[in-house]
Order: sequence, then structure tokens, then C-alpha cells
Amino acid sequence: MEMAQSARIFLQSNFSLLQIQLTDILDIAILSFVIYKLMWMLRKTSSGRVLRGILMLLLAMGLSTFFRLTATSFLLNMLVEQGIIVLVVLFQPEIRRFLERMGNGRLALVFASTKEAGQEMEIAILQTTEAYTDLSRDKVGALMVFERQNLLDDVIKTGTALDCGVSSELLKNIFWNKAPLHDGAVIVRDGRIVGAGCMLPLSGNVNLSRDLGMRHRAGIGMSEHSDAVVVIVSEETGSISAAVGGMLKRHLAPETLERLLRNELLNDSQEEKKNGQFSLMGLLLGGSKREEDDEL
Repeated sequence: MEMAQSARIFLQSNFSLLQIQLTDILDIAILSFVIYKLMWMLRKTSSGRVLRGILMLLLAMGLSTFFRLTATSFLLNMLVEQGIIVLVVLFQPEIRRFLERMGNGRLALVFASTKEAGQEMEIAILQTTEAYTDLSRDKVGALMVFERQNLLDDVIKTGTALDCGVSSELLKNIFWNKAPLHDGAVIVRDGRIVGAGCMLPLSGNVNLSRDLGMRHRAGIGMSEHSDAVVVIVSEETGSISAAVGGMLKRHLAPETLERLLRNELLNDSQEEKKNGQFSLMGLLLGGSKREEDDEL
């Protein structure tokens, strides 16, 4: 017994890993899960790029300390110390959303990564195609934004917040030229309309055709600032267009529009579900891929 006790003490004193208990493993697992989910939430917003910039700044600070760059290290340390207030301002929307979910008591949604689009997105595509067929025939202008990974909360705030399913009749009523919300964009999130009458940023591309009106320029601008899919009906010609990744695809037939929406929206959600989890380095350093094989 004395020999066993001595051996145990020797092993624990020389091999610190043997001192890890079950509670330590649980503690590490919980902390890792929380950090991972927070990074997943930030990945879906423009703040994710800010987070990557902060991590690069911390890396630079560590390197300057390691190589004893006194002036650079002092400057970076001061910048980090004074940057806490700036971070609170930058991440205010994410912090507020996080606290609202906790306040609602819906703990399962606090770290939720995405909603299951599934059948609602399928219905939204069919109803959008049906509505755009009629709107194109009647030459009624329309502008719809299908949100993907980048959240568009700031854009939704510029219009009227809604929460309803996508239907052909509803869309035709919204875009009717005497309706109060017809002059803005409809925002669709996970197959549901979450905003109408929303203002979109205009494209800064000076090489756009002069034939394109404000509706098309806003659609291209929205696709430049996010990974959203924007579909447009021209009020002058009735032609259907779609903007993806800053590229505009014009004169689409209703069948082509439906196929494009399926490829961009349903395939994305299925791929994300198939891949499941992403590595932490992928979340920090990886960027979303955009297909830019079509010309204006």
C-alpha cells in the first residue's frame, strides 16, 4: 500500500495531466462550447470581420512583445486597453440580441446557429416565382432580398418589421404601386418575410449600365455589401433580374429564376447542414465563396 501511494504521488507530481479531474474536463468543454458558439454567431454578421481584425491585432501585439519591440508593443498595448469601449459599441447589436434571447428564457436559442429553412424556403421560392411572373407581365416594380449568412438587421430597421410567410398574393399587394410599402425592398429570412419597405445601399460601381435604374442599383449594392440574393422586377420593361455577389443576371425567365433561387438558397442550406460544424480556424480566417461567373 505504501509503495502504491508513493507511486501515485510520484506520478501526479511529475505528470500534471494525471491531476485533471472530471470537473476540469466538464469546465473546459463548457467554455469551449460557449466560445465556439459566440464565434459562430459573429461569423454570420459583418462583426465577424471585425473580430478577425482584433485577433490579428492581438497576434501583432504578441509578436512585438516576443521580439522586444518596445515602442510598437507599448502602442499596441495602449490601443487594446482603450479599445474595450469601442468593442462594446461595435458589437452592440450582437450583445443586445444575445441578452434578449436570454431574457426571453429561450436558452435553446441563445447559441442557435441557424433556423431550419426546409419547407418554408421551398414554399417561399415557389411563391416568389409565381408572384414575379405576374409582376413581370404587368410591369410592376419589385425588389426582394433573400438573406443568407450575413444578417440584415440594420437594413430591416429602415423599413417595417414583419413576420409572415411568403405568398404570391401578399407580394403582389406589397409591390402594388399605390401600396405604402411598394417603394422599398422585402427582406426574406429563412423563408419568412421579416421586413418590407426597406432601404438598400446603392452600388458604388461606376461601370454599371446607364439603363439600370435605382431599383437595380440598390439590388446590386445589397449583393455587394452582403451574401444575400436579390431579385428584381423592372417597372419600365417588366424584365426579371437577380443580383448575387455584386453581379447582375438580367432578363430571366420565371423558370430560370426558380432554378437560380433553388441553387443559391436551398443548396446553401443543405451544404451547411451537411458540413455540420466548421473548424475554429475556418471561422476566423475563412471567407465565404462567391460565384462571379456572370457579367453585367
